[in-house]
Amino acid sequence: MVSSTPSSPPVILSQDELKKIAAYKAVEFVESGMVVGLGTGSTAKHAVARIGELLKLGKLKNIVGIPTSTITHEQAVSLGIPLSDLNTHSILDLAIDGADEVDREMNLVKGRGGSLLREKMVEAACKKFIVIVDESKLVSHLGGSGLAMPVEIVPFCWEFTLKRLEMLFIEAGCVGKLRRTIGGEPYVTDNGNYIIDLYFKSDMGDLKAASDAILRLAGVVEHGMFLDMATTVIVAGKLGVSVTNNGAFELCISGYQMLGVFRWNNVTYAWL
Repeated sequence: MVSSTPSSPPVILSQDELKKIAAYKAVEFVESGMVVGLGTGSTAKHAVARIGELLKLGKLKNIVGIPTSTITHEQAVSLGIPLSDLNTHSILDLAIDGADEVDREMNLVKGRGGSLLREKMVEAACKKFIVIVDESKLVSHLGGSGLAMPVEIVPFCWEFTLKRLEMLFIEAGCVGKLRRTIGGEPYVTDNGNYIIDLYFKSDMGDLKAASDAILRLAGVVEHGMFLDMATTVIVAGKLGVSVTNNGAFELCISGYQMLGVFRWNNVTYAWL
């Protein structure tokens, strides 16, 4: 009698493990001698850590990092990553950063970590912008997760600015809230500004029109919509990793299961 070998149970990965997988895949795009934008947040920190590790091992050399926040600056310094700024390097080879939402056109919501202005400045200066997310960040439209779309504003008369932002999107049921610390004080960005978090009950409409309308308001510094900026999106899901370049789904890697199916906005991709 020949006994059959039981199949291995599927590997259950935590959200943080998925973020790490996406981050490590993104770092494969980094080459020695590059100037690299270093993102901020729970996903980007894994990419920064991996770059630091590869530098220490000698597998990457002559890397210059441009951090997008004080937190990322501190992490990079602790890892021995050489740093500079946009004044010295006005064009970057690539940037790696996470996102809070990604739609089908690779538009993003970013900045729930509070660093949206510096992130946008750095990532707009890059030849290639690689976005790394887990599958929970995929949405049919920006604002579709029901979570915040942040807007950085000057502190002066912030309540007035909040009301004007709500009025812009009254038909979308927009509600604005001043972001606060655990202690109840207004959250202050690295630039000394406040953040208004906008919540939408329905689609905000044309994204470019929404972007322009927000930026025209006096008192607004920047918003968290990153439109037409991402060149590559790497998504880690429980069944594999997908890589999309310039809107074209190009590659799936099943690193931890024999067969994978990846589903995004009712489109299913399968691979062996």
